[in-house]
Amino acid sequence: MSEAEDVRARLAKRIYDTAHITGDFLLRSGARSTEYFDKYLFEADPDLLKHIAIAMVKLVPKDVVALAGLEMGGIPLATMLSQLTGLPVLFVRKKAKEYGTCKIAEGGQVNGRRLLIVEDVVTSGGAILDAAKALREEGAELAQVVCVIDRQKDGAATTNLKQIGLELTPLFTMAELKAAGGA
Repeated sequence: MSEAEDVRARLAKRIYDTAHITGDFLLRSGARSTEYFDKYLFEADPDLLKHIAIAMVKLVPKDVVALAGLEMGGIPLATMLSQLTGLPVLFVRKKAKEYGTCKIAEGGQVNGRRLLIVEDVVTSGGAILDAAKALREEGAELAQVVCVIDRQKDGAATTNLKQIGLELTPLFTMAELKAAGGA
């Protein structure tokens, strides 16, 4: 195993060990599960978040001019990536504010900029589809989407995003994390 592969394997195990929890959980789909992946546990750990962002730097295309962190989990990742890449960051809401600036994205101009969407965990890509539509309506050009974890639920996210011309590039798949964690 190369040094880079070893670093990647240790990061995957660390994410798994930090965020994989067991118990009785009601999922958004209405189903119940005995295991859950709590992404906020890895985002709340400053050292782990930093190492995730360091690993994600290589996923950032050279032609983007800003990062678009999706509410809520994509925001800390995009902010850390901004620190490491020097690219400005936009904070993308799920829905435009109905007061004040009434913007879908805070932190800078959207119109005419090539943006990279940053998300934490992707299952079907629904939140990304909504954000991409809103950002494009504001005049953004979207490069692609990066995330920490692609759950690979029936390949839904990749398929859904391809239909709107976006490529999903995950740092890890759920299968890779489970393998690293010994599950």
